Amino acid sequence: MEYPTLFIAALFDLSNAMAPYILFGLIFAGILHEVVPASIVTKHLGKENILSVVKATLFGIPLPVCSCGVIPLATSIKKSGASKGATLSFLISTPITGVDSILATYGIFGWIFTLYRVFSSIIIAMAAGVLTNVFDKEDIAEKTQSMSWVKQETKSCCVSSSAPKGNLSFHSGTCESQTVQKKFSLSKALKYGFITLLGDIAKPLLWGLMLGALITTVIPQNLSAILIEYSWLSYIIVIAIAVPMYICATASLPIAAALMMSGVSAGAAFVFLSAGPATNTVTIGVVKKMLGTRALYIYLGSIIIGSILFGLALDYIFKISEINPKSLLHLHEEAGILSIFSSAVLWSLVLYSIMKPLFSRLSQTS
Repeated sequence: MEYPTLFIAALFDLSNAMAPYILFGLIFAGILHEVVPASIVTKHLGKENILSVVKATLFGIPLPVCSCGVIPLATSIKKSGASKGATLSFLISTPITGVDSILATYGIFGWIFTLYRVFSSIIIAMAAGVLTNVFDKEDIAEKTQSMSWVKQETKSCCVSSSAPKGNLSFHSGTCESQTVQKKFSLSKALKYGFITLLGDIAKPLLWGLMLGALITTVIPQNLSAILIEYSWLSYIIVIAIAVPMYICATASLPIAAALMMSGVSAGAAFVFLSAGPATNTVTIGVVKKMLGTRALYIYLGSIIIGSILFGLALDYIFKISEINPKSLLHLHEEAGILSIFSSAVLWSLVLYSIMKPLFSRLSQTS
């Protein structure tokens, strides 16, 4: 009975550390969704220059959208005339961060990791965008063909995806970005945050918490010793898992924390925080189809190389500063009433979001 007890204790610690920040982040994300129309994002990104890449990166940082949810937004941006570089920068910066994951990162790792995560995602996204604009310029024929596919793909995204899209409407077979003057609605903001957005991340968040607790509980001590002695091995393992895996920025946090607690270096854990949310097999296929093979190589190369370099730099920073990165983790601290209450609320909302489709199907069959 030792392992079940340890698993529950680890899950309890992870939930209490993250829940207050996730709930606050969902509220803020809902407000952001209400006050920032998608048209603001789509109209500044057309030129193949550094400024459009910078704008695309900065637009993507606060948006609470995962690596699959970003696809409808990216296709809309591309259809509106954004350059390849701006589109690629947006595809990278958006899923790595977001107001919900930024706050949750602070809740578990503290401000050093949080600032480093945001800074590194900006650099990686901008580097990918600039490299794409330099080495993969679009000619007129290619851009016409790309735009034709994007129209079809965006239509599919609008119909089938529940991912956040801002003020996008379905019109004449495409997603048209519209500027709609509307009054701020707190109820709509909360509905978006706690129903729409949480519904998108509920399953990966649940699996992330459970997998993080499982890693903390069952990883062999001899494996921890091996990963500590051969840190390069942990980088290879983490990259091999993170690149094809679908996981959102918030759900990656408990897994990264568990890896650190189990002996993986802070840099390797950071690689998972960076590369995991930035890409997955679905997004890889979309990038190849929408932007081409060369852009795909730049996309994967920027994420993998950038994540590893920033991971190595983080390990070096901790080494020369003689700071134990585990001391930054806000786990195993005595949980207050607010943390426990937030954890209970979060679990209730997550389980409701997961079970809601099942209840709907049962009611339709009865």
